[in-house]
Order: sequence, then C-alpha cells, then structure tokens
Amino acid sequence: MSEKFVFTIDGVEVKATQGQSILEAATEAGIYIPSLCYMKDLIPHGSCRVCTVKVDGRFQAGCVQPAAPGIKVENDTPELMEIRKDIIEMLFVEGNHYCMFCEKSGDCELQALGYRFGIAAPKHKYLFPDRKLDATHPEIFIDRNRCVLCGRCVNASRDVDGKTVFEFVGRGIDKTVAVNSDANLSDTDISIGDKSMDVCPVGCIIKKGVGFKTPIGQRTYDHEPIGSDIERRKG
Repeated sequence: MSEKFVFTIDGVEVKATQGQSILEAATEAGIYIPSLCYMKDLIPHGSCRVCTVKVDGRFQAGCVQPAAPGIKVENDTPELMEIRKDIIEMLFVEGNHYCMFCEKSGDCELQALGYRFGIAAPKHKYLFPDRKLDATHPEIFIDRNRCVLCGRCVNASRDVDGKTVFEFVGRGIDKTVAVNSDANLSDTDISIGDKSMDVCPVGCIIKKGVGFKTPIGQRTYDHEPIGSDIERRKG
C-alpha cells in the first residue's frame, strides 16, 4: 500500500497517496473542487479548467496536477470562484443551451454548476454558433449545440469501449467533436450500451426514447447542489 503524505487545501491538512491528483485527494477528504471534464475511471486531461486551483501561488488544473508533500493549495477563494464563474459563463454563451427544453435538465452538470455559482444570466454576449445535429442513428442523438468539449466521450470510446468513435477536430472556436465516419453516426460501430453513451455531462449525447423519463423532483440536482455528495464525506 502506498505511503500517505500530507498537503494543505485552504489551510486544512489533506492526506494523499503517490499518483493522486489534487482533485482526487480533495474528493476523498470531502473537499469539493468544481469540475466538468473530469470523471472517475477516465484519464483526465484538464480541458475545461473549471477545477482551477492555486498551488504554491500558481494556477493549475486540479484534475491533472499531482498532489505532492507539503504543497499549499488554494481552492475556496473569491479570486478562484470568480475565475470558475467566468469559465462556466463562457461555456454557456459559446454554445446554444436552452435548459427548459433540454432532456438533460436537472441532470446536467453545466446547469448545476450555473446554479451553484449563482449565474442567473451570463454577462458575456451569446455567440449563437451554427452547429450540426446528428439524428441518423436509430438509438442515439447528438446535439452539438450543447457540447462543451469536455472530451469524456472521446476518452471513454477510446480507452473503455476500444472503438474511437469520437475525436476532436478543428481548433479554437471551430473545434468540435466528430465521429469516425465519412458520413454520420449511423455509419459507426457505436452501441447504446457503450461507456461513451453515459459520460456526457450535458445534453449533447442523448439516448432516444428516454427523454424526460425522470420526473421533476427525482432528478440528480433537484434537491441539493452539485458537489454535495462530496462535501458530506468531510469529517
């Protein structure tokens, strides 16, 4: 068993083991570091930067930055909260998100982060991009208007499903998730049971025929903020 070492988050001592990221160690200790692209059992790559923390005075992505003995991590500060809020707001305005009509409403991690950070209306201008939909598959629907480029589907398809159905293409504002087909999703070997079908934090990848199945009041974030399950572990 790996030997434990100690570092601090906002002055609180946290135990970690070699190879753990700051976010993983914090989660075990019951300290919530907001994140969007990170998901347990998938290889982290720090794409969304919602988990930005300060490590010995320098900004780092908590999901990919290794924990180390004696480091001093800042997490819950006004500066970091404002940075995260700006990032979340930009994710809203860079896509076309209509929460009241989305099948993922109440289960959407981006929406839940918006509520947790008190974002009633973004201060940035909406870009209203023209993004492609793909409803060609009999069981699966892709709405790229909701995509936040988290990369979870890319990682899950490659590392868990062994299919590489999804991949990023383009750069900057033109970056998007494409499928490994010259035509449509229906021409790939994706299956409704693939891991990549269950990792999207927003309503980009949707299973057909089950929309709005969970009643209001029974959805993941209907009764408590995102991160509450982690914070209950503290102490």
